[in-house]
Amino acid sequence: MKLNKRKLALLMTGLMLVMSPVSVWADREDAKLEKPYVSLGADLSANDRAIVLKLLGVTEDDLKNYTVTTITNADEHKYLDSYLSKSVIGTRALSSVLVKGKTDGSGIKVTTYNITYCTTGMYQNALATAGIEDAEIVVAGPYNISGTAALVGAIKSYENMTGETVSQENVDTATNELVVTGKLAESVGDSDKAEQLVGAVKEQVVEGSDNGKKLTEEEIGNVVDQAAQEMDVQLSDEDRQEIVDLMDKIKGLDIDVDSLKEQAKDLYDKIDDLGLKLDWNQEKVQGFFSKIIEFFKNLFS
Repeated sequence: MKLNKRKLALLMTGLMLVMSPVSVWADREDAKLEKPYVSLGADLSANDRAIVLKLLGVTEDDLKNYTVTTITNADEHKYLDSYLSKSVIGTRALSSVLVKGKTDGSGIKVTTYNITYCTTGMYQNALATAGIEDAEIVVAGPYNISGTAALVGAIKSYENMTGETVSQENVDTATNELVVTGKLAESVGDSDKAEQLVGAVKEQVVEGSDNGKKLTEEEIGNVVDQAAQEMDVQLSDEDRQEIVDLMDKIKGLDIDVDSLKEQAKDLYDKIDDLGLKLDWNQEKVQGFFSKIIEFFKNLFS
């Protein structure tokens, strides 16, 4: 199935829209429960702005006590042209985001309004890859839109508020994850299965890295095949390779598997409920497929 490029732009919204401000809350204990952050698209009309603020649960008076910034379409292109074509990014900045820091152990909570393509699980999974911790995020558009303005808003806010820059490696990997998961969702026709498959494979890859074992491309491919088999997902060669390439990036990041599962708890609770039996170990993998082959032999005999 061909990926709808407009929808792909939407998929990108949540990653960086929360990356910067959430990092601020996560890294600054003294600021964790201070005033929230709101990013508003610069091209919102007065009516659009009223709709978005209502969806975010914020009034104009409330904004006096919030950290507020606006993002232009020029900002979008500055940050996103390396990921998306200019036609996909569009010509107007409309998406908006509210970010609140939460107490330790709260995890990442995402709510969306008029964001019709990317699921909250996709956002959570990618944000955990980026190293985001303990934040409540609300993403909204005045109507169904791609949401790229909010994506750029988070980057700009992080740099302005902290004087630091978001790690390009983490940004690239987490963005890649959103794109791959979105494409997989369209290919298999099931967003839940797509986000769960990517999350399950990532758990194995990160756990391996935590234990000093950076999985080879072949080992990652074995885990992908197992997950697809157990979840009854038919992967194209292209989808499979994109997942493997993504995981090859993820294994190089400093991610703790326990933190990953804590931050994206809603998603990993669903994965745990599936009872998947995944293992990158070659001998175990071979045994797994041998059992499948033996099962079908017995069935047909």
